[in-house]
Formats: sequence, structure tokens, C-alpha cells
Amino acid sequence: MKIIRAATLARGHELVVAHILEKGRGRRTENGEETLETDEVTIRVEDPLALPMASAASRFRQAFLDCYAEDLISGSDSVFEYDYHSRLFDWGQGNVVEGVAVHADQIAYIVRKLTEEPATRRAVAVTWNPPVDEELDDCPCLQLIQCVQRDGLLDMKVVFRSNDMLSAAGANMYALARLQEHIAGRAGLPVGAYTHISLVPHIYYRRDIADIPPFCGEGKLIRPQAEVCKACRGCGRAEQV
Repeated sequence: MKIIRAATLARGHELVVAHILEKGRGRRTENGEETLETDEVTIRVEDPLALPMASAASRFRQAFLDCYAEDLISGSDSVFEYDYHSRLFDWGQGNVVEGVAVHADQIAYIVRKLTEEPATRRAVAVTWNPPVDEELDDCPCLQLIQCVQRDGLLDMKVVFRSNDMLSAAGANMYALARLQEHIAGRAGLPVGAYTHISLVPHIYYRRDIADIPPFCGEGKLIRPQAEVCKACRGCGRAEQV
């Protein structure tokens, strides 16, 4: 497992992109897309609200990130196969127990659990719903959130089964750090460390080739593997590898 410690979410994003572009292994997904992937990666940021929270190299600007975070916390009118707001704030998706539809506000549970028992290790929310997700073409990547109170701070740890670290992870981390801030506020705690665990971190180096040059700086910041440069051809390095 690769462990990345960074001062900001933005820097953590940049470092994990560099790691995968330089060290990743080629793999074609079950949907036929070419990726580079590595073994598990953990990114830990002690102050996730420190600026910049998002890398300037990311395709997503501040207005989008704020909207994405707001949709995660407050919900959206848009319709998707799944969305993280409903999975966290209204888990159930058709499950019925003793004739009653399940509607579990897992974030409220986390806040209550932390408030009632500060030492708890059970302040956990999950997204996966087997009867639903086993049949979905697009199923949740985020699997689990755990909040713990340590040294008077609200630490949050998240686990992704699979994570597009180039184009999606920056927005994921930003929105989840805002969720951490939301939970901390409701629990009356300052925000602590944020830990982002990806079990299969990857980059779609052909599909998202336009997103790579801002991160690599024409080979000055990152020296991607040969197949990436040959697919990109955004600088002279493509002729050198």
C-alpha cells in the first residue's frame, strides 16, 4: 500500500496522480477502457480544510466543487442510478423490514453516536446495497465512511472500492471534506484529519487524456509512462519514450 501524507487535499491529489502515471500497471476494465492502476493508496491530510482544497490542475473549478459538495450534503433534483446523498442520508432504496420501508439517515446516526459515546468506533455509514447494486451498471465507488473523535477533533476515514484518481478524486475529496465539516459542526467538534483510502486507484489515461497535461507540466512535474505520453502527444516527450 502506498501512503501519501500531504499538507492539503490539492497536494494529495497531485501526488497520487503522479504515483499512478509513473508507477501504474496497464489494465483494461470490464467496460473495455484502458487504465493504469496501482495497489491500494491511502492519502492522509491533517487539515483537509486548508487551502487550496482543490488542485489548480483539476478540470473542476470552484463553482462546480461547491455545487457537488452541496448536492452530497443536501441532495439534488437530478436523477441518477445512485447518488451518495441518498445512500448516506436515506439508505434503503426499496429495502423492507417487517413490511416497513427502510429509510436510514446514517449521518444522523454518526452524529448521535459520536455525541453519546465519544470513544465509539461504530460511527460508520455504508453505501453498498446488495439487492440493488449487484444489478447496476453504475454502482457506488465510495463504500464506507467512519468518523472518530480523537484528541477533541472529528477525524474522518473513507474507503473507495475503486477510484478514478485523475478526474474524479479531487471532487470526491473536496465534497467529503465538506461533509466532514458538516458532521463536525453538528457534533460540536473541530475538524480533524481526513484519510482517503482507495482499494483500486486508477486513471483512464486514454479517455481522460486531456486532463493529464496540467498535472504533468510537459514532463517537468511528472514523467508518465511511455504509453501515456504516446497517447497524449502534448509535448516533445512523446518522441523520446
